[in-house]
Amino acid sequence: MTQVTFKQKPVTLVGKQVQVGDKAPDFRVLANDLTEVTLADFKGKVKLISVIPSIDTGVCDAQTRRFNEEAATLNNTVVLTISVDLPFAQRRWCAAEGIDEVKTLSDHKEVDFGQAYGVLIDELRLLARSVFVVNEEDEVIYAQYVNEVSEHPDYDAALTALKDRS
Repeated sequence: MTQVTFKQKPVTLVGKQVQVGDKAPDFRVLANDLTEVTLADFKGKVKLISVIPSIDTGVCDAQTRRFNEEAATLNNTVVLTISVDLPFAQRRWCAAEGIDEVKTLSDHKEVDFGQAYGVLIDELRLLARSVFVVNEEDEVIYAQYVNEVSEHPDYDAALTALKDRS
């Protein structure tokens, strides 16, 4: 189990952390139009799941932009950015920043994704920064729980896992 800190203080993650080789847990989140979205909605596609605490912070902004740039070059792949931000805030941010390749999804209602993937920070009701790559058969082929929530994930490792899948 990965130990995670927020501003150098240890935090408690709720749920079971997923590992490479696991079947990706299903989840229920909200799209920007308030419709419910589940893992099954992306059946047959590769999923790069970028998890952030809040779209309105510098590292989260940069992480979402980086994966947005990469998304345009990926085949049969959907890039999901999940946070507990309200769908309205996600939609506003994407429109203002010209982000149109990633799908922003909100886990604010039930924190179902956060619990299913072991990224819900109990003390803050935020999601811990992490990245998952899930193949077409819904198998986890890459998982990174970033040790310090305020730091960037390993973009290159996630993108390499995505591109090298077989």
